[in-house]
Amino acid sequence: MKRFVDVIIASIAVILLFPIFILVGYKVKKNLGSPIFFNQERPGKDGKLFKMIKFRSMKDAMDKEGNFLPDDQRITPFGHKLRSTTLDEMPQLINVLKGDMSIVGPRPQMKDFLEHYTADQMRRHEVKPGMTGLAQVSGRNNLSWEEKFGLDIEYVENQSIFLDFKIMLKTIKVMLAKEGINAPDQAVGAARFCNSKTSKGAESESKSTSL
Repeated sequence: MKRFVDVIIASIAVILLFPIFILVGYKVKKNLGSPIFFNQERPGKDGKLFKMIKFRSMKDAMDKEGNFLPDDQRITPFGHKLRSTTLDEMPQLINVLKGDMSIVGPRPQMKDFLEHYTADQMRRHEVKPGMTGLAQVSGRNNLSWEEKFGLDIEYVENQSIFLDFKIMLKTIKVMLAKEGINAPDQAVGAARFCNSKTSKGAESESKSTSL
């Protein structure tokens, strides 16, 4: 039933959002050049890697040694605006149609996270990752990593079609209000979580680190 709902909703969304899809693609090409998509390996169900698709929001700027500059030096005002609207996530509808993702589920994190999860946190991979999830409608980036993963496990243990539709409706509200988009935890990303040795240390660092 969940797969059936995913395909129906993703198909309808692709059709309805196609004009926006084309417009955003044009804007990305105009502001950042080609390619317009950014593909990155993320762990899916059972930890199996897949290529998650997003619209590009950063330039390919490099230093003299050929290494990419830090994200905050590569993202443009256009990229910030694109992320604030979450339109950069729209191509993940393709991942849903391919079966890599669901509309609702734990958000796919960086593959570096895999070796740092606790046994309990690894349970988030018992289901397919989602475009939105319980953590995204319960505080988004205002939450610590530990709180996010706790909500992911809560979703795994209580998943149902009813809960999925409830999360979808809440997602619309969160997107319109742009809640939690520019919170401190966002830019630190995987590095902060992977370097955390204890939950206490992670919580302390999340308070002292900012965008």
